[in-house]
Amino acid sequence: MPMRYFNTAGPCNAQDHYMLSPVERLPELRRLIDQKAYFVVHAPRQVGKTTLMLTLARQLTEEGRYAAVLLSLEVGAAFNTDPDRAEVAILGAWQVDSRVWLPPALGLPALEANAPAGQRLLSALTTWAQTCPRPLVLFLDEIDSLENETLVSVLRQLRHGYRNRPQAFPWSLALIGMRDVRDYKVAAGGSDRLHTASPFNIKMRSLTLGNFTQDEVAQLYRQHTTETGQVFTDEAVAYAYDLTAGQPWLVNALAKVCVEELVEDTGQTITRDDIEAAKWVLIERQDTHLDSLAERLREPRVRNLIAPMLAGDLPGDLPDDDRRYVLDLGLVRRNPDTGVLEVANPVYREVLPRVLSGGVQDALPRLEPVWLDGEGRLVPEKLLEAFLGFWRQHGEPLLRGVAYHEIAPHIVLMAYLQRVENGGGRVTREYAIGSGRMDVCLRYGGVTVGIELKVWREGAGDPEAEGLEQLERYLAGLAAGAVGWLVIFDRRAGQPPVAERTRAYRAVTPGGRTVTVVRA
Repeated sequence: MPMRYFNTAGPCNAQDHYMLSPVERLPELRRLIDQKAYFVVHAPRQVGKTTLMLTLARQLTEEGRYAAVLLSLEVGAAFNTDPDRAEVAILGAWQVDSRVWLPPALGLPALEANAPAGQRLLSALTTWAQTCPRPLVLFLDEIDSLENETLVSVLRQLRHGYRNRPQAFPWSLALIGMRDVRDYKVAAGGSDRLHTASPFNIKMRSLTLGNFTQDEVAQLYRQHTTETGQVFTDEAVAYAYDLTAGQPWLVNALAKVCVEELVEDTGQTITRDDIEAAKWVLIERQDTHLDSLAERLREPRVRNLIAPMLAGDLPGDLPDDDRRYVLDLGLVRRNPDTGVLEVANPVYREVLPRVLSGGVQDALPRLEPVWLDGEGRLVPEKLLEAFLGFWRQHGEPLLRGVAYHEIAPHIVLMAYLQRVENGGGRVTREYAIGSGRMDVCLRYGGVTVGIELKVWREGAGDPEAEGLEQLERYLAGLAAGAVGWLVIFDRRAGQPPVAERTRAYRAVTPGGRTVTVVRA
């Protein structure tokens, strides 16, 4: 049995988990600390922030120059409109954690009983810095779990004490969370965010923790090979990186599924096919990390950016803060070659539409698999006939029930295809941002159906000609003999009911392929 494991829950530690040196991922932190800096470290969840700060705090303390510790502010989130109670809860948790992570002589001293409300953190940190025999370095985690009056109170106390450092306030201090200071939530001043570093305008830098490189993924997986003898092929490592774009939780989760569920015999090599199988396990299971990301899709400023991307359109004129917020969540990234926003990695690209279509899928009527022949093979013509009948009968009411109204037809069609998939197929999606389309591929046994989704919007011309060109290019990259559908959803005002306007007919692409056009 291996002594260590791939970790997908909580901070990593070198005794129990395969892990890379977290401090090497953000080497400039030591320089900032030596300069007495107050700074921010922000990155999406499950990237390694807590592991990094725990490790750095331990190293700094063990070296003997500083008393460094990671403390959490999360307990204060239960009292976001009651700063007084939040202070008491936070300081109580800090006393416990400082005793766990620091030698007794360096820990938080007994709290002053008469410290005034609204100044308890200021008072405690002042006393701690004055009595600690070493310069005090604090990493305050989960800062963005605080909101409203409590958040403002905490930030103002830190800013007030900053000028008294290092004799009477921490030598260096970092705020750790998913977002930069300007995006912290506060119901004040007619806005729901600070939009500025004030009241924490004492920060020297805002740093972010990036994903793993492909070399780092290989290093991580080699630790498992060294301890167990089980090899990840070069192709498996490269594919794991491609699927995850180096997102640390996903990198670990793929490997964990492979070695603990799919290929438990350490004498067997982990191949690219094993990584592919693990990807679908994660997508279909939607483990905690993926589920928590999906929750964000309900937020309006996330929806306003994600919805057009799923339809293949460029996001409109959105506020910079909204774009930055979704980037900070890790749901999207800027393409390193083009700078265009795109869904962060191929795993998320599959998870997001599945989550959005989950409610619709639950609301679908029972679907008999009439699209299969007597041998259980998919017959595309029967599937098309079944979908058209379903759409005429159920399309209108289902469209009205979709939260992402802009892409409601896409979501309903994807929900339908996922029902088909559950019978033994596989649906994958591609987002051609800026092209006004989404590509969907259904594979069922030896049959492949390539589907191009287009929307005919108000004031635009008929998208059929463009769609046929795009479908031609898409089919060229699929298996030989792939069946092609161009599905055009007419979203213009004043159209007949869905049941009346839904129809299908044959058409020929510019390259001479015969395909089916669906008008819905």
